[in-house]
Amino acid sequence: MTDKHELTPLWEVFIRPRNGLHHRHVGSLHAADSALALQSARDVYTRRGEGNSIWVVRSSDIAASDPSFAEPNFEPADDKIYRHPSFYEIPDEVGHM
Repeated sequence: MTDKHELTPLWEVFIRPRNGLHHRHVGSLHAADSALALQSARDVYTRRGEGNSIWVVRSSDIAASDPSFAEPNFEPADDKIYRHPSFYEIPDEVGHM
């Protein structure tokens, strides 16, 4: 017997709580297509008005770095201070950054 979730794609859900802030991963759900994924995400993850924007992405479409390559991928930035956000002063009127 085949589990229905094996046939229905898994979607990752990202919610932006307010304008000016970034989308944040809030969970996953199964849905047949993007329209149903958006509807389900709205119903499940924004019941209390937590967001003003929803992104859904098929889990299978996400490419991620391999944690075992963390050192060669991210170590080179340590010697480039200008890449660190603490190097810059952000004016107060910029707001959320």
